[in-house]
Amino acid sequence: MHPNPAFRAEARSRHIDFARDRAFGVLAVSTPNAPLLSHVPFLLSKDAAWADLHLVRSNPIVRLLKQPQSAQIAVSGPDGYISPDWYGVDDQVPTWNYVAVHLTGVLEMRPAEELRSLLDQQAADFENRLLPKPPWLASKMTPDALERMMRMIVPCRLNISDINGTWKLNQNKSDAARQSAADHVQSAGIGTEVPKLASLMREAIS
Repeated sequence: MHPNPAFRAEARSRHIDFARDRAFGVLAVSTPNAPLLSHVPFLLSKDAAWADLHLVRSNPIVRLLKQPQSAQIAVSGPDGYISPDWYGVDDQVPTWNYVAVHLTGVLEMRPAEELRSLLDQQAADFENRLLPKPPWLASKMTPDALERMMRMIVPCRLNISDINGTWKLNQNKSDAARQSAADHVQSAGIGTEVPKLASLMREAIS
């Protein structure tokens, strides 16, 4: 997380809402050589006490889960380059604005009996966002095909002990400079989801 307090003033509840809405992040588990990383969808519990996910059985992280492992899920949001020319103020430097939330805790493998429920819940969470499309259901698959697919994955849970977030949106600049930069991000930004980033910059409080 960024050390500047100006970028870390958002409420924990906003971090949680952001992570729950994105529902996708980079799972990291440490090893002696280098961290193991996996890009995973997840379901955050109502109280944000845990995040449920599944991993392919052949994933190296699964081999570590004979014992619970310290782990983190990094959830990224909009991001973009900020040119110093956009502030309308002298003696500025380039930077990159972004939103990120980290879920930290202990990752464990869950009983195989929980897998079907997890898959149904994950599918429902995302399919319900596609309404009025009729939701896809696992029952649409033939039992044999579903069983084959389920044998390839394992259910896991990150028991969350800490939630931190960085909302780097030029809060350390004047309102006029931040608004000017947001306008340029909107019209000519480089990054991911730059219209959303511009909107967040405009809403940020210095």
